[in-house]
Amino acid sequence: MLGAVVCFGTVGAMAKWLSRDFDTVELVFFRNLVGAAFVLVSMLNRPFEQTGGRPWLLVFRGVIGTLSLYLYFYAVHILGLGAATTYQYSYPIFLAVLSWLFVGESLSRREWLAVFIGFGGILFVFRPDLTAPLGHHAIGLSNAVFTAIAYLSIRQLSTFYDTRAIILSFMLSGILMPIASMLAGEYLSIEGFGFLIGHFVWPTTATQWGGMLALGIIAMLGQYCLTIAFTYDKAGRVASIGYTNIIFASLLGLWLGDPFPEALTLVGMALIIGGGVLVSLRPPKRSSKVEADL
Repeated sequence: MLGAVVCFGTVGAMAKWLSRDFDTVELVFFRNLVGAAFVLVSMLNRPFEQTGGRPWLLVFRGVIGTLSLYLYFYAVHILGLGAATTYQYSYPIFLAVLSWLFVGESLSRREWLAVFIGFGGILFVFRPDLTAPLGHHAIGLSNAVFTAIAYLSIRQLSTFYDTRAIILSFMLSGILMPIASMLAGEYLSIEGFGFLIGHFVWPTTATQWGGMLALGIIAMLGQYCLTIAFTYDKAGRVASIGYTNIIFASLLGLWLGDPFPEALTLVGMALIIGGGVLVSLRPPKRSSKVEADL
Protein backbone atom coordinates (compact mmCIF):
# COMPACT_ATOMS: atom_id res chain seq x y z
CA MET A 1 0.00 0.00 0.00
CA LEU A 2 2.87 2.34 0.72
CA GLY A 3 4.18 1.53 -2.76
CA ALA A 4 0.81 2.60 -4.17
CA VAL A 5 1.00 5.82 -2.13
CA VAL A 6 4.41 6.61 -3.62
CA CYS A 7 3.13 5.89 -7.15
CA PHE A 8 -0.04 7.98 -6.86
CA GLY A 9 1.80 10.84 -5.17
CA THR A 10 4.36 10.76 -7.96
CA VAL A 11 1.59 10.81 -10.60
CA GLY A 12 0.15 13.93 -8.96
CA ALA A 13 3.58 15.57 -8.85
CA MET A 14 4.21 14.75 -12.51
CA ALA A 15 0.80 16.14 -13.44
CA LYS A 16 1.69 19.37 -11.64
CA TRP A 17 5.05 19.55 -13.40
CA LEU A 18 3.61 18.76 -16.85
CA SER A 19 0.69 21.17 -16.39
CA ARG A 20 3.16 24.03 -16.84
CA ASP A 21 3.35 23.16 -20.54
CA PHE A 22 0.21 21.08 -21.23
CA ASP A 23 -3.50 21.44 -20.53
CA THR A 24 -5.24 19.12 -18.08
CA VAL A 25 -7.22 17.30 -20.76
CA GLU A 26 -4.06 16.33 -22.62
CA LEU A 27 -2.54 14.87 -19.44
CA VAL A 28 -5.70 12.81 -18.92
CA PHE A 29 -5.44 11.61 -22.53
CA PHE A 30 -1.87 10.33 -22.23
CA ARG A 31 -2.45 8.89 -18.76
CA ASN A 32 -5.29 6.70 -20.05
CA LEU A 33 -3.77 5.93 -23.46
CA VAL A 34 -0.84 4.16 -21.80
CA GLY A 35 -3.09 2.40 -19.27
CA ALA A 36 -5.54 1.17 -21.92
CA ALA A 37 -2.69 -0.53 -23.77
CA PHE A 38 -1.89 -2.62 -20.68
CA VAL A 39 -5.55 -3.59 -20.18
CA LEU A 40 -5.98 -4.57 -23.84
CA VAL A 41 -2.92 -6.82 -23.69
CA SER A 42 -4.38 -8.46 -20.59
CA MET A 43 -7.71 -8.94 -22.38
CA LEU A 44 -6.00 -10.67 -25.32
CA ASN A 45 -4.18 -13.04 -22.98
CA ARG A 46 -7.27 -13.77 -20.87
CA PRO A 47 -10.73 -12.84 -22.26
CA PHE A 48 -13.29 -11.17 -20.01
CA GLU A 49 -15.48 -13.42 -17.85
CA GLN A 50 -18.75 -11.62 -17.22
CA THR A 51 -22.52 -11.63 -17.70
CA GLY A 52 -22.88 -7.96 -18.71
CA GLY A 53 -26.24 -6.32 -19.18
CA ARG A 54 -25.59 -2.82 -17.79
CA PRO A 55 -23.94 -0.98 -20.71
CA TRP A 56 -25.24 2.49 -19.83
CA LEU A 57 -24.07 2.19 -16.25
CA LEU A 58 -20.68 1.12 -17.60
CA VAL A 59 -20.56 4.22 -19.81
CA PHE A 60 -21.70 6.37 -16.89
CA ARG A 61 -18.86 5.04 -14.73
CA GLY A 62 -16.34 5.85 -17.45
CA VAL A 63 -17.61 9.40 -17.96
CA ILE A 64 -17.81 10.19 -14.24
CA GLY A 65 -14.36 8.73 -13.61
CA THR A 66 -12.86 10.79 -16.43
CA LEU A 67 -14.48 14.00 -15.15
CA SER A 68 -13.05 13.20 -11.72
CA LEU A 69 -9.57 12.87 -13.22
CA TYR A 70 -10.06 16.16 -15.11
CA LEU A 71 -10.89 17.87 -11.82
CA TYR A 72 -8.03 16.27 -9.89
CA PHE A 73 -5.31 17.19 -12.39
CA TYR A 74 -6.71 20.72 -12.67
CA ALA A 75 -6.90 21.05 -8.87
CA VAL A 76 -3.26 19.98 -8.63
CA HIS A 77 -2.41 22.80 -11.03
CA ILE A 78 -4.41 25.59 -9.36
CA LEU A 79 -4.48 24.57 -5.68
CA GLY A 80 -1.23 22.69 -5.21
CA LEU A 81 -0.58 19.00 -4.76
CA GLY A 82 -1.27 18.81 -1.03
CA ALA A 83 -4.63 20.59 -1.09
CA ALA A 84 -5.82 18.73 -4.20
CA THR A 85 -4.91 15.35 -2.69
CA THR A 86 -6.61 16.28 0.59
CA TYR A 87 -9.83 17.04 -1.24
CA GLN A 88 -9.54 13.85 -3.29
CA TYR A 89 -9.13 11.69 -0.19
CA SER A 90 -12.31 13.07 1.36
CA TYR A 91 -14.26 10.87 -1.10
CA PRO A 92 -14.97 8.07 1.47
CA ILE A 93 -17.00 10.60 3.46
CA PHE A 94 -19.19 11.36 0.43
CA LEU A 95 -19.30 7.67 -0.53
CA ALA A 96 -20.70 6.77 2.89
CA VAL A 97 -23.42 9.43 2.62
CA LEU A 98 -24.31 8.55 -1.00
CA SER A 99 -24.47 4.85 -0.10
CA TRP A 100 -26.88 5.73 2.71
CA LEU A 101 -29.02 7.94 0.45
CA PHE A 102 -29.21 5.88 -2.75
CA VAL A 103 -28.31 2.28 -1.89
CA GLY A 104 -29.92 2.05 1.51
CA GLU A 105 -26.76 1.12 3.42
CA SER A 106 -27.05 1.76 7.14
CA LEU A 107 -24.37 3.76 8.94
CA SER A 108 -23.35 3.07 12.51
CA ARG A 109 -22.88 5.81 15.09
CA ARG A 110 -19.13 5.58 14.57
CA GLU A 111 -19.54 6.01 10.83
CA TRP A 112 -21.83 9.02 11.28
CA LEU A 113 -19.22 10.48 13.64
CA ALA A 114 -16.61 9.89 10.94
CA VAL A 115 -18.79 11.69 8.39
CA PHE A 116 -19.17 14.76 10.62
CA ILE A 117 -15.46 14.79 11.45
CA GLY A 118 -14.62 14.58 7.75
CA PHE A 119 -17.01 17.38 6.81
CA GLY A 120 -15.58 19.47 9.63
CA GLY A 121 -12.12 18.97 8.10
CA ILE A 122 -13.44 19.99 4.69
CA LEU A 123 -14.75 23.24 6.18
CA PHE A 124 -11.32 24.02 7.62
CA VAL A 125 -9.71 23.53 4.20
CA PHE A 126 -12.57 25.09 2.22
CA ARG A 127 -12.40 28.55 3.81
CA PRO A 128 -13.58 31.74 2.04
CA ASP A 129 -10.69 33.76 3.50
CA LEU A 130 -8.05 31.80 1.59
CA THR A 131 -6.10 33.59 -1.09
CA ALA A 132 -7.20 31.07 -3.75
CA PRO A 133 -10.59 31.81 -5.35
CA LEU A 134 -13.56 29.94 -3.93
CA GLY A 135 -14.19 28.37 -7.34
CA HIS A 136 -10.82 26.64 -7.22
CA HIS A 137 -11.72 24.97 -3.95
CA ALA A 138 -15.10 24.00 -5.42
CA ILE A 139 -13.22 22.17 -8.20
CA GLY A 140 -11.12 20.29 -5.64
CA LEU A 141 -14.19 19.30 -3.64
CA SER A 142 -16.11 18.31 -6.78
CA ASN A 143 -13.34 15.83 -7.55
CA ALA A 144 -14.12 14.02 -4.28
CA VAL A 145 -17.87 13.96 -5.03
CA PHE A 146 -17.33 12.61 -8.55
CA THR A 147 -14.90 9.98 -7.23
CA ALA A 148 -17.50 8.85 -4.70
CA ILE A 149 -20.18 8.60 -7.42
CA ALA A 150 -17.80 6.58 -9.61
CA TYR A 151 -17.03 4.14 -6.79
CA LEU A 152 -20.73 3.79 -6.02
CA SER A 153 -21.36 2.77 -9.63
CA ILE A 154 -18.46 0.29 -9.43
CA ARG A 155 -20.24 -1.52 -6.60
CA GLN A 156 -23.21 -2.07 -8.88
CA LEU A 157 -21.13 -2.99 -11.94
CA SER A 158 -18.92 -5.53 -10.18
CA THR A 159 -21.82 -8.01 -10.15
CA PHE A 160 -22.10 -7.98 -13.95
CA TYR A 161 -18.66 -7.16 -15.39
CA ASP A 162 -15.08 -8.33 -15.24
CA THR A 163 -12.93 -5.90 -13.26
CA ARG A 164 -10.81 -5.22 -16.33
CA ALA A 165 -13.92 -4.28 -18.33
CA ILE A 166 -14.77 -1.65 -15.71
CA ILE A 167 -11.20 -0.35 -15.83
CA LEU A 168 -11.28 -0.30 -19.64
CA SER A 169 -14.55 1.66 -19.69
CA PHE A 170 -12.85 4.33 -17.60
CA MET A 171 -9.74 4.42 -19.75
CA LEU A 172 -11.60 4.50 -23.06
CA SER A 173 -13.67 7.40 -21.76
CA GLY A 174 -10.40 8.95 -20.63
CA ILE A 175 -9.17 8.80 -24.24
CA LEU A 176 -12.32 9.81 -26.14
CA MET A 177 -13.45 12.63 -23.85
CA PRO A 178 -10.09 14.45 -23.92
CA ILE A 179 -10.06 14.19 -27.72
CA ALA A 180 -13.48 15.89 -27.77
CA SER A 181 -12.26 18.47 -25.23
CA MET A 182 -9.19 19.30 -27.29
CA LEU A 183 -11.25 19.56 -30.50
CA ALA A 184 -13.63 21.91 -28.70
CA GLY A 185 -10.64 23.92 -27.51
CA GLU A 186 -9.74 24.70 -31.11
CA TYR A 187 -13.06 26.52 -31.62
CA LEU A 188 -14.26 27.54 -28.14
CA SER A 189 -12.78 29.69 -25.41
CA ILE A 190 -15.03 29.75 -22.34
CA GLU A 191 -13.65 31.47 -19.27
CA GLY A 192 -13.76 29.33 -16.15
CA PHE A 193 -13.82 26.00 -17.98
CA GLY A 194 -10.08 25.41 -18.29
CA PHE A 195 -10.50 22.04 -16.56
CA LEU A 196 -12.84 20.87 -19.33
CA ILE A 197 -11.54 22.46 -22.53
CA GLY A 198 -7.93 22.60 -23.70
CA HIS A 199 -5.54 22.44 -26.62
CA PHE A 200 -3.33 19.62 -27.82
CA VAL A 201 0.36 20.48 -27.76
CA TRP A 202 2.92 18.06 -29.14
CA PRO A 203 5.63 17.15 -26.62
CA THR A 204 8.84 18.43 -28.17
CA THR A 205 11.56 17.05 -25.91
CA ALA A 206 12.56 13.59 -24.74
CA THR A 207 11.86 14.71 -21.17
CA GLN A 208 8.27 15.66 -22.03
CA TRP A 209 7.65 12.39 -23.91
CA GLY A 210 9.18 10.47 -21.03
CA GLY A 211 6.96 12.33 -18.58
CA MET A 212 3.80 11.50 -20.54
CA LEU A 213 4.77 7.83 -20.77
CA ALA A 214 5.71 7.67 -17.09
CA LEU A 215 2.39 9.28 -16.13
CA GLY A 216 0.51 6.22 -17.43
CA ILE A 217 3.02 3.56 -16.38
CA ILE A 218 3.37 4.79 -12.78
CA ALA A 219 -0.42 5.10 -12.44
CA MET A 220 -0.83 1.47 -13.57
CA LEU A 221 1.91 0.35 -11.19
CA GLY A 222 0.12 2.14 -8.35
CA GLN A 223 -3.15 0.39 -9.22
CA TYR A 224 -1.34 -2.96 -9.25
CA CYS A 225 0.18 -2.33 -5.80
CA LEU A 226 -3.23 -1.23 -4.52
CA THR A 227 -4.89 -4.40 -5.81
CA ILE A 228 -2.26 -6.62 -4.22
CA ALA A 229 -2.63 -4.77 -0.91
CA PHE A 230 -6.42 -5.21 -0.85
CA THR A 231 -6.05 -8.86 -1.86
CA TYR A 232 -3.80 -9.87 1.03
CA ASP A 233 -4.95 -7.69 3.93
CA LYS A 234 -8.08 -6.21 5.49
CA ALA A 235 -9.67 -3.49 3.37
CA GLY A 236 -10.05 -1.08 6.29
CA ARG A 237 -6.42 -1.35 7.37
CA VAL A 238 -5.12 -0.97 3.82
CA ALA A 239 -7.36 2.03 3.11
CA SER A 240 -6.25 3.66 6.36
CA ILE A 241 -2.60 3.39 5.35
CA GLY A 242 -3.56 4.98 2.03
CA TYR A 243 -4.21 8.26 3.81
CA THR A 244 -0.46 8.72 4.13
CA ASN A 245 -0.76 9.88 0.51
CA ILE A 246 -1.99 13.25 1.81
CA ILE A 247 1.24 13.68 3.78
CA PHE A 248 3.45 12.37 0.97
CA ALA A 249 1.73 14.52 -1.66
CA SER A 250 1.99 17.60 0.57
CA LEU A 251 5.74 17.07 0.95
CA LEU A 252 6.11 16.62 -2.81
CA GLY A 253 4.09 19.79 -3.33
CA LEU A 254 6.41 21.76 -1.04
CA TRP A 255 9.38 20.42 -3.02
CA LEU A 256 7.70 21.62 -6.23
CA GLY A 257 7.15 25.10 -4.82
CA ASP A 258 3.70 24.99 -3.18
CA PRO A 259 3.32 27.31 -0.16
CA PHE A 260 3.36 25.73 3.29
CA PRO A 261 -0.24 25.06 4.45
CA GLU A 262 -1.75 27.41 7.02
CA ALA A 263 -2.44 26.14 10.54
CA LEU A 264 -6.21 25.78 9.97
CA THR A 265 -5.57 23.92 6.72
CA LEU A 266 -3.35 21.46 8.60
CA VAL A 267 -6.15 20.97 11.14
CA GLY A 268 -8.56 20.30 8.28
CA MET A 269 -6.19 17.75 6.75
CA ALA A 270 -5.91 15.95 10.09
CA LEU A 271 -9.71 15.85 10.48
CA ILE A 272 -10.22 14.53 6.96
CA ILE A 273 -7.63 11.82 7.57
CA GLY A 274 -9.29 10.93 10.88
CA GLY A 275 -12.79 10.82 9.41
CA GLY A 276 -11.61 8.85 6.41
CA VAL A 277 -9.84 6.28 8.57
CA LEU A 278 -12.97 5.79 10.69
CA VAL A 279 -15.09 5.26 7.56
CA SER A 280 -12.47 2.93 6.05
CA LEU A 281 -12.59 0.69 9.13
CA ARG A 282 -16.20 -0.30 8.37
CA PRO A 283 -16.61 -4.03 7.54
CA PRO A 284 -15.11 -4.80 4.08
CA LYS A 285 -17.52 -5.35 1.18
CA ARG A 286 -17.25 -7.83 -1.64
CA SER A 287 -16.38 -5.02 -4.09
CA SER A 288 -13.32 -3.80 -2.15
CA LYS A 289 -10.89 -5.40 -4.61
CA VAL A 290 -12.75 -3.87 -7.55
CA GLU A 291 -12.47 -0.39 -6.02
CA ALA A 292 -8.78 -1.03 -5.47
CA ASP A 293 -8.28 -1.94 -9.12
CA LEU A 294 -9.61 1.47 -10.17
